[in-house]
Amino acid sequence: MIEETETIEEFLARHSADVEEAVRKAAAAEILPRFRRLAEHEVERKSGPHDLVTDADRLAELYLTGVLGDLLPGSVVVGEEAVHADPDSYEALQGDRPVWIVDPVDGTRQFVHGDPGFCTLVALARRGVVLASWTYAPVPDQLATAVRGQGAFLDGERLRAGAPEAGRDLRVATSHPDFTTDAQKRALLGLWADGVAARPCGSAGLEYLAVARGELDATAFSWEAAWDHAAGLLLVEEAGGAHVTLSGDPFRVTGGNTLPFTAARDAATAHRVRNLLSA
Repeated sequence: MIEETETIEEFLARHSADVEEAVRKAAAAEILPRFRRLAEHEVERKSGPHDLVTDADRLAELYLTGVLGDLLPGSVVVGEEAVHADPDSYEALQGDRPVWIVDPVDGTRQFVHGDPGFCTLVALARRGVVLASWTYAPVPDQLATAVRGQGAFLDGERLRAGAPEAGRDLRVATSHPDFTTDAQKRALLGLWADGVAARPCGSAGLEYLAVARGELDATAFSWEAAWDHAAGLLLVEEAGGAHVTLSGDPFRVTGGNTLPFTAARDAATAHRVRNLLSA
C-alpha cells in the first residue's frame, strides 16, 4: 500500500514484485484453467466475429482490478472489459490519478482457438505517461517488465532491441485488414514493398515483446486502445526502440493519434516504416 508521502517511483521500488505476483496469480487462477477447456457458453462476441470475450477475460480483469486497486489506493483501473461495459471509464486516462491499464487476455482470439500466443498486460500510467509495465505470457511462463528510465527485462535478463541487420528484409507485423478503415488499408499497403516482409499481427503485447527482443523489426498498428499498447510501447522504449505516429509524433496512450503508427527496434527503423505508411 502506498504511503501518503510516497511517490509513484518509490511505490514501484517497493511493490513491483507484488504486481508481478498479482499478474501471475490472475493467470493461474482464471486463465490457464480455461485454456483449451472453454465451454461454448464461456465465449461471447462483442463488436464482431473477431472481437471475442471469455470468462477468463472477465474474471482475470476483476481479480487484477481488486488487487491493483488495493496496492495503490487512489488509483483507478482502466480495463478492456470494464470499458466495454462503461465506455466513459476510459476518460480516467486523462485525469491526475494513477491509472492501471489492464488487458487480461491480449490475444483472446488465439486463446479461444487453443493457440498459446496470448498474454496478460498491465501498465501503470499517470497524466498520460506510462511509468511501468508487465507483459506475462502464461503458457511459456515468461514475464517481461519495464520501469521508465530503468530498462526492460525478460525473466530478469536485460532486453536490447538493437537494429535490423543491413541488407535483410524488414520484418513488420501489421494490423489485420479486418480491423482497418479504407484509409488505413491504403496506408498499410505501403509496407508491401521491396525490402519489407509484412505479415498480420497476433497478440499485440507479444509482438511488442518480439520487437524488444530484436526478433521483429517493427509493428504497424491502426487502432489506439491503451490496454493493447501501453505495456508494450514502454517495453520497446526501454529496450532502446522508438515509436512514431503518421503525423511524426510519438504515440499517446490518452488518444488523439494520427494512425497508423509504428513501434520499432530503433528510431531510424521507426521513421523508415512511418515514411512507407505515408507514401
